[in-house]
Amino acid sequence: MIAHLLTPSTGYLTKQESIAVSGVDDLFIRSLLDNNQFHDPLDEALNLGISSATWPLFGLLWPSGARMATRMAQRPVTAERILEIGCGLALSSLVAHRRGANVTASDCHPLTHEFLDKNTHLNDLLPIPYRHGLWGTAAVRDDGQPVLTQAHDAPLTGLFDLIIGSDILYERDDEGTLAHFIDAHAALSAEIWVIDPNRGNRAAFHKHMARVGFAMHEQVLDQAALGATPAYKGRMLTYTR
Repeated sequence: MIAHLLTPSTGYLTKQESIAVSGVDDLFIRSLLDNNQFHDPLDEALNLGISSATWPLFGLLWPSGARMATRMAQRPVTAERILEIGCGLALSSLVAHRRGANVTASDCHPLTHEFLDKNTHLNDLLPIPYRHGLWGTAAVRDDGQPVLTQAHDAPLTGLFDLIIGSDILYERDDEGTLAHFIDAHAALSAEIWVIDPNRGNRAAFHKHMARVGFAMHEQVLDQAALGATPAYKGRMLTYTR
């Protein structure tokens, strides 16, 4: 995996890498150079509830996302509608899309769509449908009013047979906003995949998902370090109804 720094034409630095996903051909991925990048001159991200500290997180590759991408490489391609929420660089969506699956990617970061289009182009793929999706504290302004969807990104609508999300249990959610968001976009008979690196909010999420009618199966994904691959601790959460 070789990284190439790109000449910055914006206020942030990026790199391009060849990413290996077991079961499919390598993917070229443009990402932020590191988690020190930040560029929000018009406060677009801030107005969506995204602070300077969390701004770069969408543009980095994360271990849980790589494990979800591997799962998507193994799932049989059918006519089912698939939604990735909190997609970030949307590695799982890219894998599914390349294999011919009907997938939509969603996130709330102002630059997610731009990075997604760039990465589909880098891999000679047709564009992936992208929708603006918010839940939790990011969906509400300081005055309690809902954040308006960005004009250039259509809001998330419709129902999906499979909803996937990697490392999305990163904030406390006493009201169950994520479970309600999933419920609003899940078909009557649906499957939900969440890979969680033991963030600590899993038990509460289980309860909220049960309240909207989902049964849960949990699989430990712990793996020791192997060569250049670091150790991983986390769980695959599968919800069905």
